Amino acid sequence: MADSQADRGAGNGLWDWLARGVLRALLALVRIVYRIRVEGLENLPRTGGVLLAPNHVALVDGLVLLAVLPRRVRFLVDEGWNQKPWLRPFYRALDVIPVSSTGGPRVVLRALREAGAHLDRGEVVCIFPEGQLTRTGQMQPFRRGIECIARGRGAPIVPIHLDGLEGSLFAETRKEPIRDVRWRVPLPIAITIGRALPPDSGVAVIRSAVVELGERAWRARSRPLPHRAFVTSARLAPFRLAVSDPVRGDLSRARLLAGAIALAGERRAAWRAAGDACTLLPGWVAAATTQLAAALAGVPSVPLNWTAGASAVGSAARQAGARTVLSSRAFLEKARIELPPGLEPVFLEDVVARIGGARRMAALGLALCAPVRWIESACGARRAPRREDVLTILFSSGSTGEPKGVPLTHDNLASNVIGAREVLHADHGDRLLWLLPPFHAFGTLSAWFGMVHGVGLLAQPSPLDADAIGRTAEAKRATLLLATPTFLSLYLKRVAPEQFGALRLVMTGAERLPDRLAQVFEERFGLRPIEGYGATECSPVVAASTLAVRRAGVYQPGSRRGSVGQPLPGIAVRAVDPDTGAPVPHGQPGMLLVRGANVFGGYLGRPDLTQAALRDGWYVTGDIAIVDEDGFVRITDRLARFSKIGGEMVPHGRVEDALHAAAGIDVPTFVVTALADEKKGERLAVIHTSDPARIGAILEKVSAAGLPNLFLPRADAFVKVDALPVLGTGKTDLKRAREIAQSALSPRS
Repeated sequence: MADSQADRGAGNGLWDWLARGVLRALLALVRIVYRIRVEGLENLPRTGGVLLAPNHVALVDGLVLLAVLPRRVRFLVDEGWNQKPWLRPFYRALDVIPVSSTGGPRVVLRALREAGAHLDRGEVVCIFPEGQLTRTGQMQPFRRGIECIARGRGAPIVPIHLDGLEGSLFAETRKEPIRDVRWRVPLPIAITIGRALPPDSGVAVIRSAVVELGERAWRARSRPLPHRAFVTSARLAPFRLAVSDPVRGDLSRARLLAGAIALAGERRAAWRAAGDACTLLPGWVAAATTQLAAALAGVPSVPLNWTAGASAVGSAARQAGARTVLSSRAFLEKARIELPPGLEPVFLEDVVARIGGARRMAALGLALCAPVRWIESACGARRAPRREDVLTILFSSGSTGEPKGVPLTHDNLASNVIGAREVLHADHGDRLLWLLPPFHAFGTLSAWFGMVHGVGLLAQPSPLDADAIGRTAEAKRATLLLATPTFLSLYLKRVAPEQFGALRLVMTGAERLPDRLAQVFEERFGLRPIEGYGATECSPVVAASTLAVRRAGVYQPGSRRGSVGQPLPGIAVRAVDPDTGAPVPHGQPGMLLVRGANVFGGYLGRPDLTQAALRDGWYVTGDIAIVDEDGFVRITDRLARFSKIGGEMVPHGRVEDALHAAAGIDVPTFVVTALADEKKGERLAVIHTSDPARIGAILEKVSAAGLPNLFLPRADAFVKVDALPVLGTGKTDLKRAREIAQSALSPRS
């Protein structure tokens, strides 16, 4: 096929003859260098005009397509490449359609009409709708040229996704994601061909189809298990910083691995009997060591949320079937934590004391030399771990009810860790402030992200200790900060600008980032925070903003004001009608659904909750969101954070935004909740930390700003508190906020 296509190419003379020969050789080389898996080839029509719409990852995308497609393909190619003397004979051989990005509308339109004429003649035309190679790690917006080509013609549009070339030498995002794309021959790549779309499909529909094909290809990828990836990377750089905390100091990657092996060897019998490794530890070196040790031992780690109270801790332990918990005597005493009845502590200090020098040396030898399967066996794993095995069990914060157990598999975490790496572009020189505790999904992700990718973890036991965080960031040259907006508002007051001087990226999650907070943070530290979005059930990152790529002739935005960014590679999202489940048009609000290899398989022991949370493989987030045609996601509110008042749905988040704007306040001050009302069904209540004397003036400003009267809380529905209730994860404790309002206002009901 490809040979005959080269033979039929235009052009004469010696150079054209040589170009056709070289092209045949290149296509043969492509088949040798790449192990290409093609799915959906039956979706490509055998006859008639067809317009192909693939994503654009690497310079060899066209050659890869030529090597596998059974029909001749005409490519639209930028005129700048076509003018290069050494490329011109190859493009003549392929009979490409040159299109100029700088020649003005008439020149571009002429090229698009030429492409349309080839479709009318029954040929296959390929256009890369992004118009350029992706450099941010996320698919770029599709340009409308593809609509102009297809408009008024009967040729279908076939979406195609190319997967696996992101880490190659021919890609602009060539920093290898944890060596997920290993330098081996043949290099595995996947081409997924989707069902043909109508010729009048818009760019948003085409792009969504390519994204969903990418999710399917990503799910089929072969990924290294997180702990095995760490063993490999630790041996490549054994002396590089792995994790540091104020108590233990700096720990190299080799010492972290050896410590985990020794700990797993000591606890192997107990963990085998229990079936998991239940822990209650802050974000110390000990927490990273324990998570790694449990993975090597083949048992899931179960970090408990000590900030949720004894009742929630007891509930989580019962659901996990845990009778003992590995903790620290010093930590329990300092934090004044009381364990619930039936949960016995095993102190880490005592466990470490039983590990003698000979066993430590043996563990170091295994860490540096032994095959990884030998290490797993020595740590207590009965068999080789599989990607579908549970790596950790996290429990929801319980902000709106009883904690729910969320089992996450090796593949769930591996998928998310790799996807986050492609977007954040972290490398071995980065150091991440590890602030969120291990029971927080972002805390667990941070730990594995650092261990797998060679990023140094700078652990801080308390994210509220702003003074210590500032000192650590300055002394250890922290470059990455993942935190919640609540914590950022605290750092604004107590961290000096120069202490965050080495930061190159600040990302928030767990709750919405107010625009005013982002602006004030940028004014103080010279760096604007960007926002991500996730859920524990999604391992946890769903979407993330990233830094823009700027260079001569190139600008690719990585974020948009008010959005949480685009879905990570390998993740597809949809906005649907909450009642019917039908997809809503792009740009319209709807219930956000998520699908990907990162999505969990179901709640621990709760099939009823699982059935409500998963619909045909899509996770129902419970959040109302807008997905624009370029794939950026904007969360408008949680469905649970609406009140139905007089038959109308009132979003609490919108009311909170209006109150903060009217008060001119940069940090979270107002939390809106709902109470039962006999006449209207529900009524709004607000707990706040503002001056009560200002409430009347604030409400007048809110009303003048145009907020509907139905959205206005009554002045006597405001409850003053000393501090807003916050969970240990950094989220607002909505359950406690409602209880406070109910207690203060119930006599008026």
